Amino acid sequence: MQDALGEIQSVLVLGGGSDIGRSLCLRLVKGRCRTVVLAGRPEDGMDAVAADLRAAGATTVETVLWESTDPGSHQAVVDDVFDRFGDIDLVYAPAGILGSQQAFDADPAFAAAAVAINFGGLVSSSLAVVERFRRQGHGTLVLMSSVAGVRTRKDNYVYGSTKSGLDAFAQGLGDSLVGTGIKVMVVRPGFVKTKMTEGMDAAPFSTTPEKVAELICDGIAKGKEVVWAPGLLKFLFFGFTNLPRAVWRKVSDR
Repeated sequence: MQDALGEIQSVLVLGGGSDIGRSLCLRLVKGRCRTVVLAGRPEDGMDAVAADLRAAGATTVETVLWESTDPGSHQAVVDDVFDRFGDIDLVYAPAGILGSQQAFDADPAFAAAAVAINFGGLVSSSLAVVERFRRQGHGTLVLMSSVAGVRTRKDNYVYGSTKSGLDAFAQGLGDSLVGTGIKVMVVRPGFVKTKMTEGMDAAPFSTTPEKVAELICDGIAKGKEVVWAPGLLKFLFFGFTNLPRAVWRKVSDR
């Protein structure tokens, strides 16, 4: 449970090998967080993240198997974590894949898999988490959307649509939980320099995992419902979402 100062003491990461997740947990451990559970696949690099967190001072760090595309297992995984570790203050869900539109066009099954990973699996997992949050009477769920989901572009519309769906789900879920002691925060980063974007040309206003983690922590502390990373993107996309569609097609080509 969050302590008397409101600081997070325990966190579950769905997508435990995430670069942003690593940075977020390291920042939390510098505070009063001592319990970290990393959920994901063995090949996602969770062991290296766990080692970094132990070295940083976390006293309880464990990795558990969680597969986004296996929704039938999600309630059991979440229940096991809450049953064994007690109250979980924060659940952070950075799990997802980027992919390319060319690859999705060439392989519709891959496109469907991306939808399952980026959207479907996080819906079922989030609902499982919220059920446990209701039992303990508090908790914060942080879901990673993207500016790509605010207004999709033709060169990444499959990925963008998965984030758009997750963003809408998170907002509706958060609205349904007002007054329960449970909070849902949506994070909308732009281009983040991580292993997922390695080899890609950085977009304007690109940022780092450390900076996104800082903004997430600030958002949690202030009770924000939406965090943009960096914050300037909020104003840019306010304009983009109101552009006529024909103009947007030309702008998004650049």
